[in-house]
Amino acid sequence: MMNTIVNEKMIPFKELEKKVYGYVCEMGQLIIQTILESYDEQLRESRNKKEFRCKGTRQTTIKTIMGEVEYNRNVYQTKDEAGRKAWVYLLDQELQMDKIGFFSTNLVEKIANVVTDNSFHTTAEIISSTSGQSISHGGAWLLVQRLGERISEEETAKVKEMDLTGGKGAKELKLLFEEMDGVWLKMQGKGHKKAPKQEMKVATMYEGWEDDGRSCSRLLGKTLIAGMEKSEEFHAKREARIRSIYNADEIEVRILNGDGGSWIKDPYEPDTVFQLDRFHIQQSIKKNIASPDAQKEIGRLFEEGKYDEMFEYILIYADSVESNDEKDKSSKKARELYQYLSNNKKGLVPWQRQRDDYPEAPEGMVYKNMGVQENQNCTTITLRMKEGRRRWSKNGANNMAKLLTSRENKELADTIEKYTDGMILAEPVQEILRSLSAAKAPKKDGKGNPYIDVLNHHMPILDALQTNARKIFRKAFCG
Repeated sequence: MMNTIVNEKMIPFKELEKKVYGYVCEMGQLIIQTILESYDEQLRESRNKKEFRCKGTRQTTIKTIMGEVEYNRNVYQTKDEAGRKAWVYLLDQELQMDKIGFFSTNLVEKIANVVTDNSFHTTAEIISSTSGQSISHGGAWLLVQRLGERISEEETAKVKEMDLTGGKGAKELKLLFEEMDGVWLKMQGKGHKKAPKQEMKVATMYEGWEDDGRSCSRLLGKTLIAGMEKSEEFHAKREARIRSIYNADEIEVRILNGDGGSWIKDPYEPDTVFQLDRFHIQQSIKKNIASPDAQKEIGRLFEEGKYDEMFEYILIYADSVESNDEKDKSSKKARELYQYLSNNKKGLVPWQRQRDDYPEAPEGMVYKNMGVQENQNCTTITLRMKEGRRRWSKNGANNMAKLLTSRENKELADTIEKYTDGMILAEPVQEILRSLSAAKAPKKDGKGNPYIDVLNHHMPILDALQTNARKIFRKAFCG
């Protein structure tokens, strides 16, 4: 019985588990190798022989969740559009290897799901210990760069589509909420040398809040976009994203919540309703006013909408803390607060009170106070990109942002499949699997089947009472 293996000091269960897992992964590698090479032969036989001249085989490797699979595929001589000599691998085209590289979809999904929560070093350790594939932190990093670049290229393609067609979004909406903010990241230059911090731009677009009769805290139609692009490019991608979802001509009102930065407000039409973010207002009051009593009074006047009294109070406070001591910045900071709030005076008024003709919220939805961006920044970007002593290159930060927002938008799996998954006809696969059944797995290095050789030895599990589980084991490994 299995107890004999575990308890009679033959082998610790931990080692047994690792060995069986390793054997199964190796068997899987051989099966995939056979399927790929067999399919390549079918492509060779069915090709246009005048267009593609076979020039023999070349060996390559694809990384899978079972480990690296080495296989041979045929290379063909052909001509490109200009009539020049060119070389192609038909199998690579079928597997779409030109998109992301020699990674299987399952492995890319596994790496991407881990790396969006963990460092590259930790990702490499987790993947190497929980799959048959051993990867380095550099391998995980490289995959993020390739995938992030593909997502960024797709965003650029949406911008071009928007410029040509105005956008193909069909969903109709009367009112759209938008919030934006920056996340400052530690940067590094060449040779991993410390570089000045840079701001990552993050935008959240949503339709409203779900009317669940209680807290109504769930955002509806939420979409995020983030990146290290310059302002003009970032806003083009943001707008293209909106127009890929919605019929923009039907949006009557856009409401924008932000910290007042020029990169946030400048691209919008004058009729956009702008609200100065409440979190940044409170943060600025605490940062620039030293007196707790003064902070409290300024906050009270703001909440009560007594803006002229608030401005007057800030100036009186600034005069009262004026000092000849050059190191004392209390008055200067108070005046900076005054200037900040004055520059965004219209945005001090809550968005609900800036107009009285807003469209009604659709059934099942409510409109509430804005201010979700800080939480979106934290859960989507900050937890992964600012923890510890992490530093980023500009491109590296941009590519990671694309993965993180793709995951938050629940598009990561579809995106990965789009850029990795080639198709192999099911019928040839079934035929190959049938030929591999009943212990007829391919030979390995001319030494016979290593898995059947292992199972030729005495195994108590095969002599025990044949439960359903043991029958499955026997069928899987012994034919």
